[in-house]
This record gives sequence, C-alpha cells and structure tokens, in this order.
Amino acid sequence: MKKRIAESSRKIGIDEDLDTEKKYLIEEPPAIEWWDEGLVDAKNYDGLEDPKTLKLDTVDSIITEYIQHPVLLEPPQEKNTPAPKPMFLTSKEQAKLRRQRRMAELKEQQAKIRLGLEPAPPPKVKKGNLMRVLGEEAVKDPTAVEARVNREIAARHQAHIEMNEERKLTKEQRHEKLALNQEKDSAKGIRMMVFKIDNLSNGSHRFKISKNAEQMALTGICVMHPRFNLVIVEGGEHSIRQYRKLMLQRIDWTENSPTRIKEGTKAEALQDWLKAEDEKGELKDMTLNKCTLVFEGEEKARAFRKWGSKVCETDSAAREALTRAKMENFWTMAKSMH
Repeated sequence: MKKRIAESSRKIGIDEDLDTEKKYLIEEPPAIEWWDEGLVDAKNYDGLEDPKTLKLDTVDSIITEYIQHPVLLEPPQEKNTPAPKPMFLTSKEQAKLRRQRRMAELKEQQAKIRLGLEPAPPPKVKKGNLMRVLGEEAVKDPTAVEARVNREIAARHQAHIEMNEERKLTKEQRHEKLALNQEKDSAKGIRMMVFKIDNLSNGSHRFKISKNAEQMALTGICVMHPRFNLVIVEGGEHSIRQYRKLMLQRIDWTENSPTRIKEGTKAEALQDWLKAEDEKGELKDMTLNKCTLVFEGEEKARAFRKWGSKVCETDSAAREALTRAKMENFWTMAKSMH
C-alpha cells in the first residue's frame, strides 16, 4: 500500500511540475486592449488612420474640456521613516550638562529649605570626613562614632537598592511593554519573509522556528513536506530582522539530535521523514541541509491571523494550505529553486 501511495504521489508531482511550467508561459498581447474596445469599431488596431473606424459619438462623450483632478493621498513611505536621533554629545559635554542640572536642583532644594518648605537633610558622614563633621565627639569615642558611620553607610546603600527595585518593572509590565513595542513596530509597516529548508527532521529546529515566531508576535505558517519545507513569516521590521538572523545565522541546520518525545506518545504520529532516526534507528545525515531565503518584501496587511504549522504529504495539499492566504505562488517559486 505504501508503494502504491508513493507511486501515485510521484505521478501527481510530475503532473504538477508540468502545470508549473504552463504557469510561467507568457500570454500573447490581445488584438485590442479593453480600454479601446469602446472607442474603435474594428477588432484590432489595423486601419486606425481612417476616421470611420472610430466611434465619434462615443469619443465626444468621453473626451471633454473638463480635467479630472485625482484625490491627493499621503505617501505610504512616510510612516516608515525612522524617528530623528538626538544630537550626539561628547563625554565632556555630557558631564557639563549633568553638572548644570545637578546645580539647578541643588539651588532649588536650598531655596525650599530657606523658606521652611523642606527640613534640612542630616549631614552625610563618611569615613573620609568623619573628624571634620563630628569633631570633638569623634575624639571622645572614636569606636562608637565609627560604628554609627558604618550604620549610616549601610542604610544609604540599602535605600539605594530599594529605590532601584521600586523602579524595576514587574513581569506583567515587561510583557505589556514588549507587546506595545511590537504593536508599534507592526504599525510602521508589515514585512514578509519566505524561507526554504531542505530537511526538518530535527525536532529542536521545528521548536525554535515556532517558539521564536510566537515570542516575536509574528504570524505565518510552516509547511512540512517530504521534499522540502517552506516557512512564511510576517510582522514588524524589528521582529522580522531578528527572525532573519535566527534562520540564516543562529540555527545550525546541519545538526541532528534524537527524537525527545517518548515512544508510544506523539512519536508514533510523526511520519518517517519527520523523525530524526532512519529505519535502522541511526541519526540521519544532515550535513547538506541548509536554509535559503526565497523572498523578502513588504505587504499591505497581514495574510495570516496567527502562527501555525501544517504537515503535507503531497504538493496539492501544500498548495491548498497556502491558497487560503493567496500565497501558493511561493511554493512554486521555492520548488523551482535548485
């Protein structure tokens, strides 16, 4: 039964290759364009020098003295322009600005203390100015004064740590901030990438592809096929750039690892060509496996609502999975690449 299914799928693949070649054939131009059909009596452009071939009544009704002014639209590329960067300052200029800002804050605090709006802060005693600030008290009992100074230093350090902890974002706030930044990134424009992967037998590769796409708020699909695999992702510019580095640089596609799912669970549902081991139980050789960028560009809106994966045994099933998003042409493009 497996041999019959394999033979029938091969036949289907051959037929689909022929259909693919037909799709690339260029059609001949028509004898007359559709926009001229209402103006010319003839079925082609021959004899247009003769005014009898033109529909003069139609021409007079269409061509008038009025001019149509199209509605002005804002250029779409303006929303993709990056925000202006702040002016670069040298280290000396940064120190000068910090000094001026701190001086202004100090003068404001001193004015409030003079007016009685704020209590005067206690003297900041350190081991370096111990004798100068405390004077006679430090001479009488230096051990007690040193212990007091150490307690004040520890209290100041603890207050500093607590202040930093209060400024830290909670786990929920970090997730909200990340989601907001990803939404802003997507609002600037949706970019799309299509990758072709020869072999996805390694389960860790499939996990990294799906997990990173979900974490980066990307939508798309991963189509797994015995011949090759196709990954289509779409999202904001920053997320797409990070995902490109993941696919083309970070993942080692020649690496293979044993199937981590225990036998008797989901491993039985995996097809033989998706398992990391061959029929003998040995790891498959993936030294020639690679990932290729098929297409990169912009699109008007997202074609997928969420991220998903699809296992397809035949080309027709893969095309059907991509037809809903009107991206079956990428399967043809990837298939024609050698």
